[in-house]
Amino acid sequence: MNALSTIIVDDENLARRGLSLRLANIPEVEIVAECANGQQALAAIAEHNPDLIFLDIQMPGMDGFAVVEEMQSDNMPMVVFVTAFDQYAVDAFRIHAVDYVLKPIDEERLQEAVSRALTHRAQQDSVREKEKLLKLVMGLSGASAGSIEENGNGKQWPEKLSIKDGCDIEFIRVADIQWVDAAGDYMCIHAAGKTHIMRITMKQLEAQLNPEQFLRVHRSTIVNANGILRAQTLNNGEYLLTLEAGNQLKVSRSYRDKVKHLIDG
Repeated sequence: MNALSTIIVDDENLARRGLSLRLANIPEVEIVAECANGQQALAAIAEHNPDLIFLDIQMPGMDGFAVVEEMQSDNMPMVVFVTAFDQYAVDAFRIHAVDYVLKPIDEERLQEAVSRALTHRAQQDSVREKEKLLKLVMGLSGASAGSIEENGNGKQWPEKLSIKDGCDIEFIRVADIQWVDAAGDYMCIHAAGKTHIMRITMKQLEAQLNPEQFLRVHRSTIVNANGILRAQTLNNGEYLLTLEAGNQLKVSRSYRDKVKHLIDG
C-alpha cells in the first residue's frame, strides 16, 4: 500500500518538529511539506495534492477551520485536526475530519489517527472506481450527449444571485464572485471575502453565469477569469492559478486547454 502523502500545518515550530519526528516512525506516512500558517498550507495543498494533512486548529490569521473552508473540494485531502483543546472535537467532526488528536500528542493515539486515514482512503478509492465505471457506461451508451451546453446568442446574464438562508434572502453581485466550489448539491460561493452557501447544482449555477467570464477549471470548480492574477504550469501538466485575493486553484488537465487559450489570449 502506498504511503499517505502528508502535510503538517502548525504555527509553532516545536510542535511541527515534534509531530514530524513521531510521524517519521510510522511507515504508512510520507511527509511532503510542513507549513507555519494557513496560507502556506493552501499553497502546499495545491502544489502537492496530499492524501492527508495534520492541521492545527488555533493559528493566528487563518485558523484550521478557515483553511478547510478555503480548500477546493476536488483537491480535498483527509484532515486530522491537532488541538490542545478538547472542546474543538465536536466542531472538527462536524466538518467531516477523519480524526483529531490532542496536544501533547500520544504516539498510540497518533497511530490510531493514521489507521483511520488509511481506512478512509480505501473507502474513497472504492467510490472513485465506481465513478470511473459509471463514466465509462455513459460514454458507451451515449448518455452524456445531452450534457452539451446550449447558450443562445444575446442571452442576458444576471447581475446578482439570490441566496436563501431560512427566511432571509441575500443578494450578491455576480461581479464580486471570485470562485465557486461544489459540495454535492451545495455551492460554496466565494465573493468579496465571504463564503456563501447556495443549494443548487453546479450545472444549474453554471447556466446562470456568463461563460466568457466564469471559467470551469475543475469538475467542481468555477473561477472568475477577471480575478486570475497569474498561472503556473505544474509538472503533471496542470495549471495552478493564483487569484487577486491570494487563493490558489488547480486546473485539471481536462480543462487545461480552455484556460491556456484564455491566458495566451
